[in-house]
Amino acid sequence: MKAPNNYMSNFFLNLISRPDPIFFLIAGPCVIEDYKTTFTVAKHLKQITAKLDIPFIFKASFDKANRTSIQSFRGPGFDKGLEVLDSIKKELDLQVISDIHLPDQANKAAEVLDIIQIPAFLCRQTDLIMAACNTGKPVNIKKGQFLSPLECKNILNKAKESGNQDICITERGSSFGYNNLVVDFRSIPIIKNLGAPVIFDATHSVQLPGGATDSSAGERQFVPTLSKAAIAAGVDGLFIETHPDPDKALCDGPNSMPLKDMEKFLSTLIAVKKAVGKTP
Repeated sequence: MKAPNNYMSNFFLNLISRPDPIFFLIAGPCVIEDYKTTFTVAKHLKQITAKLDIPFIFKASFDKANRTSIQSFRGPGFDKGLEVLDSIKKELDLQVISDIHLPDQANKAAEVLDIIQIPAFLCRQTDLIMAACNTGKPVNIKKGQFLSPLECKNILNKAKESGNQDICITERGSSFGYNNLVVDFRSIPIIKNLGAPVIFDATHSVQLPGGATDSSAGERQFVPTLSKAAIAAGVDGLFIETHPDPDKALCDGPNSMPLKDMEKFLSTLIAVKKAVGKTP
């Protein structure tokens, strides 16, 4: 079925329009903890994605503004965080993505970021979406846990008003009672039929929001299962948070993949992708 709109311009088309069946990867630590850890993760991911020939964008947040507790670690902040990302981007020759939370962050963030991301909790904030899209940078909008996949058409219509054609939607599960999420994989073809490429956030989809009372819990053991299902369902890209020692991570450790497991994990996903081929 032909999509009614097309939000794919050069950036995302270059990632997904390859002759061989492959997915692109957005991956990195949940938050910038320090320069050394962030650089270590970025370097390792670049090496294995180059080896496996997976298009790669490095992800790390400069500020986690939606932490459960006021006491939780948020990151180095906007200015310092952008400096870290800019340095790693230049040293490793990487594309980078991070979240913004306020409209007035968009233009400065666009000076460093290759893709601007809108957090799930803010996916209906019109001014934020328009500010990000008006930079002309590709924008990844995470679908809120409170939205059905068809409601993403309203998000895309807002983005369309800016004239920006490089818009992507990330599926990250839906609220399923208290402290739990469930993924409806019908959302992948539904959103794709709206005309946007779809990323699957495998690590936040196994999060248990507020599940540890003053922080979120998670079930990282299910990340591989959900990732394989998403690949089989035709997702264009994967979003994976990873850390050298998830049990000691300062944010989202319970749902982060161990960095040492990433190469084997991605190799399995490539095999699944090749088995299902190019899905509609």
